[in-house]
Amino acid sequence: MKLLRYGEPGKERPALLDADGIIRDLSHVLPDLGPDTLGRSTMDHLRSLDTATLPPVSASERIGPCVAGTRNIICVGLNYADHAEEADTPLPKEPYLFLKSVHSIIGPNDVVELPRGALKGDWEVELAIIIGTKAKSVPLESAIDHIAGYCIINDLSERTYQFEQGGDIAKGKSCDTFAPIGPWLVTPDEIPDVQDLAMTCVVSGETMQSSSTKAMVHGALKLVSYISHYMTLMPGDIIASGTPSGVGMIRGRFLRDGDEMILRVDRLGEQRQRVVAL
Repeated sequence: MKLLRYGEPGKERPALLDADGIIRDLSHVLPDLGPDTLGRSTMDHLRSLDTATLPPVSASERIGPCVAGTRNIICVGLNYADHAEEADTPLPKEPYLFLKSVHSIIGPNDVVELPRGALKGDWEVELAIIIGTKAKSVPLESAIDHIAGYCIINDLSERTYQFEQGGDIAKGKSCDTFAPIGPWLVTPDEIPDVQDLAMTCVVSGETMQSSSTKAMVHGALKLVSYISHYMTLMPGDIIASGTPSGVGMIRGRFLRDGDEMILRVDRLGEQRQRVVAL
């Protein structure tokens, strides 16, 4: 299934994308797509629905973040060997983790705001893993049972804040609008191999990143298992699994007012964000 949320910010309703590409409203079936509705029983119920009987949603509606109620965004740094190499940083022996504020979450096509004083805004196309059931000390072979689905995340960064002003890395990662997610939460049964998804990021017509999830050092299931041994993962939590090479800090090209970012990951859809400098 491809699940999503639509409507004005703060007033989103749950929906699904049917086989014909029509958005169908789910608000009479479940209250929202969030921690209480990401478990197996809800997903099984949604699969049993006759989607043709669900009300269609206008294509002009805003698409919101594909999950509500996220408690944590756990990010994995340097999880693509080519990105570690371009950053001239040794590849971590174990997954390198940091947190990103949930207040940075926006819809996949919402405006990205560069905060006042930002000089080095940067893009990062990534596979996001959305947790469906509580995961604590989960063995690798059971990790898939705790995943509600996958989506695209743009793990935006402000490199001046991140590297040049001291303190924790989260400072440069957590600005408002710095985590567009969606357009859809795609359930695992829709993806034959999550470690073989092409991914691209285009900025104002120039392809900046072009890679595949097959280049990840630590795969999606490994990350769920690994992280669950250090912190309990709760339904709605998001794991941003790392970005490939081609980021702006290496190219010496940073986001500017008026730029447009287009991010694509096979089977997970497309994001488009206009950049506005505050």
